[in-house]
Amino acid sequence: MKISGIELRRIAMPLVAPFRTSFGVETSRDVLLVHVVTSEGEGWAECAAMSEPRYCSEYVDGAQKVLRDFLIPALPADGVDAAGVGRALAPYTGHHMAKAALETAVLDAQLRASGESFASYFGAARDRVPCGVSVGIMDSVPELLGAVEGYVAEGYVRIKLKIEPGWDVEPVRAVRERFGDDLLLQVDANAAYTLVDAQHLAKLDAFGLLLIEQPLANDDMVQHAQLAKLLRTPICLDESIESSAHAAAAISLGACSVINIKPARVGGYLEARRIHDLARAHGVPVWCGGMLETGIGRAANVALAALPGFTLPGDTSGSSRYFATDITPPFVLEDGHLDVPTGPGLGVEPLPDALAEVTTSTEWITL
Repeated sequence: MKISGIELRRIAMPLVAPFRTSFGVETSRDVLLVHVVTSEGEGWAECAAMSEPRYCSEYVDGAQKVLRDFLIPALPADGVDAAGVGRALAPYTGHHMAKAALETAVLDAQLRASGESFASYFGAARDRVPCGVSVGIMDSVPELLGAVEGYVAEGYVRIKLKIEPGWDVEPVRAVRERFGDDLLLQVDANAAYTLVDAQHLAKLDAFGLLLIEQPLANDDMVQHAQLAKLLRTPICLDESIESSAHAAAAISLGACSVINIKPARVGGYLEARRIHDLARAHGVPVWCGGMLETGIGRAANVALAALPGFTLPGDTSGSSRYFATDITPPFVLEDGHLDVPTGPGLGVEPLPDALAEVTTSTEWITL
């Protein structure tokens, strides 16, 4: 497809409640949308970069700049498909979230033109996916229990608790005692611990967790492999996995037995599918992580989570978990599941009035 132009649109999305993790508190999302206009149709994507470089080195202002100055100009003037985007951007190091947004927007336009859905293109094995929810760090255990009770009542089939030093064993104990052993429960440390904390983290073994996610630094697979030998709780890697090569190394080292696939973190959905295929071939379960996406990003994540290797519920929550009003028709939880979009491309697109209301800036780039 020949690309005539690309719009970089910033929107401000207030969260329904503050979301606290070990690396900070989010009260709103400054979201960068990428809108590709081609000779055969249009495509949308969402850049998952946050306002500050805390989860990873990328941040939304930097993502917009690198797209404008380097990535978009690198696209072939005579046309490109989604697979060609990765090849064109390969000379530029890092910036996976910016690259993912550009590739995904092109893929959306490509699939809309051909009438094929993301789910069909990826090889989805089901038409709806089980959903978990991520629960941030709270000011008190009673507040946490109240939040978890609400999510259980909504039907979420898995609860993930954010943890950090000083907020780990006791909150997990309280949730397990309150809701019983049948609740699928896991924790996420966002790299807040070191190997020195191994004995303390081993206390979590008593609670029958599905996994502990990214307990140590993102660049230390060797120590994750050492920690794995000291815990009964399975270790899942998130920030450490930025490519299928990283996933292969982690599996080979024994650094993890579960992988959280966030398409934005690994450079896009094509690489995410490669990680899925690799993990499945090695018998390693995967699940789809989330970055507080709007309906644009959520649609693609739900489609990916329908692949056969995604055997654990992901962070594919309903729209109302984060936003009072989404920019697409909302994703609504039913019996703990979300339906996989079936329309061409993402299967959803922004609602013009809702999009206009939250837009803070637009930038048009002609190729």
